Amino acid sequence: MATTKPIKRAETLLSRREVEGLIAEGKTIIILDQKVLKVDAWLKYHPGGDKAIRHMVGRDATIEVKAFHSVETRQQMERYRIGRVEGRWRNFVPPIQGGKFRLYIEGESEEELMEDMEDASASNPESSREPSPVFDDEPPLARQRRGTRQNQEMSSSSSVSSTTDPEDGMSYLDALTRERIDLDHAKYPSLDLATQDEIVRKYKLLDQRLRAEKLYDCNYSAYAIESLRYSFLAAMVVLCLKTGWYATSGLFLGCLWHQLVFTVHDAGHMGITHNFTVDTTIGILIADFIGGLSVCWWKHNHNVHHIVTNSPEHDPDIEHMPIFAVSHRFFDSLTSTFYQKVMSYDAFAKFLLPYQAYLYYPILAFGRFNLYRLSWEYLFLGIGPKRGPAWWHRWLEIAGQVFFWYWYGYVILYQTIPTASARWAFVMISHVITMPLHAQITLSHFSMSTAELGPHESFPQKMLRTTMDIDCPQWLDFFHGGLQFQAIHHLFPRMPRHNLRRTQKLVQEFCVDVGIPYALYGFVDGSKSVINRLDEVGRQAAILAKCQRTIAEKGDILHGH
Repeated sequence: MATTKPIKRAETLLSRREVEGLIAEGKTIIILDQKVLKVDAWLKYHPGGDKAIRHMVGRDATIEVKAFHSVETRQQMERYRIGRVEGRWRNFVPPIQGGKFRLYIEGESEEELMEDMEDASASNPESSREPSPVFDDEPPLARQRRGTRQNQEMSSSSSVSSTTDPEDGMSYLDALTRERIDLDHAKYPSLDLATQDEIVRKYKLLDQRLRAEKLYDCNYSAYAIESLRYSFLAAMVVLCLKTGWYATSGLFLGCLWHQLVFTVHDAGHMGITHNFTVDTTIGILIADFIGGLSVCWWKHNHNVHHIVTNSPEHDPDIEHMPIFAVSHRFFDSLTSTFYQKVMSYDAFAKFLLPYQAYLYYPILAFGRFNLYRLSWEYLFLGIGPKRGPAWWHRWLEIAGQVFFWYWYGYVILYQTIPTASARWAFVMISHVITMPLHAQITLSHFSMSTAELGPHESFPQKMLRTTMDIDCPQWLDFFHGGLQFQAIHHLFPRMPRHNLRRTQKLVQEFCVDVGIPYALYGFVDGSKSVINRLDEVGRQAAILAKCQRTIAEKGDILHGH
């Protein structure tokens, strides 16, 4: 009986088929600077959670790893090296995203190997996973057989009217989405390897220029100004409590929480001191002890968001069923790989989604209450790493939660505020006033592309395709807290937020150079774009419900009912 070929030493040259075979055995393999890393032992210790790693399995993770990790951390990854590869690595579709892999059997003849490769290429040259006919990019060979992009656009222009049954709601919606994906192909650079490699090359040159201009260095004087603002807001909270202006005190507390989140965001990305322990401690002290939220839950969630931005099955930041849906794909009751559960398109969702554009802002006003739930679930169920460099995070955060509810729940609400009505006003105002923050977070992604264009789309192109920036005057930067530069932040996540505006011009030049559109909207126009997307998907939900009723009625007639 044939056996799997063993890997003996770090300098072993591995073929692509051998790497595929290792993944087929269940090994967690990523490619980093031409090195093959087997990181199974690290999954349960990774401070950012295992799923951020799983989305990189079978892929060249060099850009993503360098974007999110320090030099010291990357050096520590050497311990997981089992070999190397040569030449340009062609990405697989990771198993968590549906990729399927063939075992590599020693003694497999060259003829059998070529036949296997040809069979796989016929459907998907990077994986035996069957691509979605609607949401995934077509395999390159299939795309070649279809002809040029101009022919594709001509054929797609009549797809809605000629290939769908008007009574089949999902087919109709799928055709509309297929046209939108074709527009993405026309709007963004080609996905061929040469084009994407050139984008990556110029992205690396831009990153080098940003480092040479010290834009990764934190502006600590800007944080001195931030600290003065935080101190003023905290002082007003206490002053208004002492004078009996409880509602006003709640307003200032909400403003303080709103401002502090921006520093937590920097700390979560190691953008303050660039030291993992120091920045994590800063984040926990602010988020948990002052805000009552878990920064480690946020990192666990947010790291995945940065890797698979705007992917309906994988990005938790757009998975808000049954409250919101930014794509009709959610009508299929997708399974979230992050939450590991079905996002049911149930009766409640069918009732609510047609009105989501109207409910958007009212629901966001109560978003902070949901963040408490998610934080408690993460901490008290022990979802984070229990060993490794982040083992102590959970316990410090739980201490922070106890401290928060002591000063907020006991000292202020119970001991300081005398009446139930005043307590209610304090709680509601302090929480609702943070609504612009939740709007800011969703604003940069909800109306952007949710399509999967294939495993060869480069990191910079995907980030710019799925993220928008918000244009605002410089004096309002304190209000947006750097979150208005989300596209730039996604390209360079460890860059301190006070340097993002200076980076914007360089990113715009990069986009012009490589031919990638840079989505930049004013706050009002960006908000309209989000509302329009929610309204569009809401109308699609209504169309689907009507089609389903029509089909059901016809079925009843055919069956004599």
